[in-house]
Amino acid sequence: MKNTEALEQLVDALRCLPGIGPKSALRMAYHLLQHNRKGASQLSSAIANAIELVGHCSYCNNFSEEVVCSLCSSKDRDASILCVIEMPSDLMMLEQTHSYNGMYFILMGKLSPLDGIGPKDIHLDRLLKRLDAGIVKEVILANNFTVGGDATAHYVTELLKARGIRLSRIARGLPMGGEIEYVDSGTLAQAMIERKIIKD
Repeated sequence: MKNTEALEQLVDALRCLPGIGPKSALRMAYHLLQHNRKGASQLSSAIANAIELVGHCSYCNNFSEEVVCSLCSSKDRDASILCVIEMPSDLMMLEQTHSYNGMYFILMGKLSPLDGIGPKDIHLDRLLKRLDAGIVKEVILANNFTVGGDATAHYVTELLKARGIRLSRIARGLPMGGEIEYVDSGTLAQAMIERKIIKD
């Protein structure tokens, strides 16, 4: 039996989610239409609302409804330390450790030439602009210990070496190939505390 055009559009839309193939998308579409039309309507409204209202913080690049997010506008944070991370989920994990009280910059990805992701795609121009203000004295690189994370950390290190800013990288208490999002808070806190100086 051929699917209706509207159903096919829904299935195609669901396939944009990571890890969702054609069969999973079809099952999800059937579930929403058969068992949870109210939930589907709420999901649709929430997505449309988020697209309309959520942008990026002009300082840290995190998702925010404000021009400057609440973390960046907080007077309780140490603005002289900037932790560079890959994704917003990494920020959430680091905050749960209660081991860091500085600021963040979120790259929203990592260098991956094979996927066509270069320096402009991870907002390094915005990072440099942030550093040009002269407030930051130390940059902590908290990239994941993956091939892409290591390549990104190396690139950022070379980019910042001549700027007279102290550079450090979180310690390899994290497993090789591990991603911050999936590491327990104790291990992550230790990695932050035992970070290695790259340039002093």
